[in-house]
Amino acid sequence: MDLRSLETTRGDRRVRPVRGRSSGLLHRLLFALIIVQLGLTSLLWNLVAPVVGLVSSRASGGRIGRTAVSLIYRSCWRTAEALGMMRIDASALDALRDEPGGLIVACNHPTMLDAMIVVARMPRGVCVMKAGLLRNIFLGGGARLAQYIGNDAGRGMIRDAVASLREGNQLVLFPEGTRTVTPPLNALKPGITLIAHLAQTPIQTVLIETDSPYLRKGWPLLRTPPGPVTIRVRLGDRFVPGPDHRATLRRMEAYFARELGR
Repeated sequence: MDLRSLETTRGDRRVRPVRGRSSGLLHRLLFALIIVQLGLTSLLWNLVAPVVGLVSSRASGGRIGRTAVSLIYRSCWRTAEALGMMRIDASALDALRDEPGGLIVACNHPTMLDAMIVVARMPRGVCVMKAGLLRNIFLGGGARLAQYIGNDAGRGMIRDAVASLREGNQLVLFPEGTRTVTPPLNALKPGITLIAHLAQTPIQTVLIETDSPYLRKGWPLLRTPPGPVTIRVRLGDRFVPGPDHRATLRRMEAYFARELGR
């Protein structure tokens, strides 16, 4: 990765726009190639994943599922970078890969790419995702094998999340609940700090920054973005659960807003 494309100066850690190719024919064709790779590899794995689940134990199936999803997305982002379509710096997440015990990874949510970028670097990550995606033909089979958690049933989601953390997994959560519509941050949902309180698990904040409009709220999947999509992921502060989980939520929300608003 060419880190020169992520221009920062001391005291200013925002991602700055990078000049790149316009949306000409070649640019659109290369973009289409990435979408095809992502779609075909996801579809193939979602056809294979149920078979893997039948011949594996719950524990080993979950590990295989999470590792496979991580490899699929990591491969797609490598292709996108090699073609000059994306510049992603998510290497900060590597510090969390081998951390023992359960951990909640709380990310802001500027684009639809966020979860795929985070789990590409975190093969132990269990995503809390929209319940409808667990039935999606491109995502459902692999997500179920990886033991991802649907967000449709409040108490059930919290119970499953706490159980996953107690098994030593890393729970990937987007506490805004949807992509950011009121920059720098939507109001955070209280479930994340309640889960941390019940599981007695710390919350590691992760800050995702991008200069691209691609897959922000309202941007369709197949609409080619201008220039290369530049995304930077960095680790933020870690919050320890306290007796008042709502107070923890307020502190975390203020922290996210302060860091992303710089």
